[in-house]
Amino acid sequence: MSVARCPGPVARREFLQLGAFALGGLSLTDVLAQRASAGTTGAQTSVILLFCHGGPSQLETYDLKPAAPSDYRSVFAPIATRVPGMEICELFPNQAKLADKFSLVRSLHHEMSSHSDGGIEVLTGKTPIKPDPTSTSKSDHPDLGSIASRIRGMNQQAIPPYVTIPNKLYMTRPQYLGLHHAPFETGDPSSTSYKPPQLNVVARQGDGGLADRRALLGQLDRFRRDVDQQGPLLANDKFRDLAFRMLTSPETAAAFDITQEDDRLRDRYGRHIWGQGCLLARRLAEAGTAVISLYVNTPKSGPQYTNWDDHIMNAGRPGHFGDYMRTRLPYLDQSLSTLIEDIFDRGLDQRIMVVVMGEFGRTPRLSHNAQGTGRNHWPQAYTALVSGGGLRMGQVVGATNSKAEYPTERPYRPQDLLATVYRHLGIDRQRAFKDHAGRPIPILNTGEPIRELI
Repeated sequence: MSVARCPGPVARREFLQLGAFALGGLSLTDVLAQRASAGTTGAQTSVILLFCHGGPSQLETYDLKPAAPSDYRSVFAPIATRVPGMEICELFPNQAKLADKFSLVRSLHHEMSSHSDGGIEVLTGKTPIKPDPTSTSKSDHPDLGSIASRIRGMNQQAIPPYVTIPNKLYMTRPQYLGLHHAPFETGDPSSTSYKPPQLNVVARQGDGGLADRRALLGQLDRFRRDVDQQGPLLANDKFRDLAFRMLTSPETAAAFDITQEDDRLRDRYGRHIWGQGCLLARRLAEAGTAVISLYVNTPKSGPQYTNWDDHIMNAGRPGHFGDYMRTRLPYLDQSLSTLIEDIFDRGLDQRIMVVVMGEFGRTPRLSHNAQGTGRNHWPQAYTALVSGGGLRMGQVVGATNSKAEYPTERPYRPQDLLATVYRHLGIDRQRAFKDHAGRPIPILNTGEPIRELI
């Protein structure tokens, strides 16, 4: 069989784009070697996390209190759903039609009231020792995606095990697991010019740009010598072959290529970052990525995309927070409901688990001043939506008091929700990894799977 020759070196800029795979100066072959050395379980289960950074109000989404006093009750009306007795926000009509395909956990709570500390608590299961009111703290422990990357590794199709859309969460780090277990950041899949870094290189294959295996691997080595400060190149041919396969794998390219989807389905998801992000997440989960997180927070892109930190003057905008939520919530309803329906229609609801949550909820009592109306940080009560994963759907787990201030039934903590996620991923939550001081740190110190969902 004839092989086309490589016409020249892959541009340095393209290799720098591939730094999203390399991360922190590690070479691509090192990343693959260390991930593969962790071993793969062969499991194909996945979790898609829609992380609503800022903390969505429980009262304006999934735990409305229409009978509460006027200074507490939701600014929106509740609507009935397909599940008798379950009511959700009036701006979620699409979700209401498929409520039998998700469950709500209304009794989640913790004590971290800053954004970064709250994010660390719910994503790592570890409580920050020194709370940081400035919301600039970084995790001392890896989040669920880095844990999954370490344990599950990369599958035989060279699909990244941990992917974040469009970019990584700022408060978590892989820490003692190693930089090679940080997420691959996709960028904005709704951009008309979107093409993941991997595809920028793979696209050249049709022109013979990657057909010469020896030339490409030589370029990988040269690039490593230029940017890698982490030690000698791991020359094991198996891992070098896997590095080449990542760059040339049709499965990897196809997983990231949302243009393969029918335009009608792309329209159903929505031609915006949340919609196309959810579609890309489904494709990656279907291909074998263990954890895909969507950073549902792009405050610079317009009022519909302000983050969920709905205090007065959120993102520098005066006015009533309900006006911004009224614009924002339909985008979430469209993308999330389509994602759930798409997963069930494709028979993927046993394999794929969807979780929607923020780092906390909002103060039950409204705040008012001359600049507007809003709700402040409130970790004492918040709601998470869970769909698929072979779990029991169509139920409300737990409850809060009449003002959505505190759990009154079946109180659960973030560690319990994470334990449920790890159960789905086939990860032993009691497994320990040594930190930088050599101390064994279990994945979760506390927490049990939420029994009503099992």
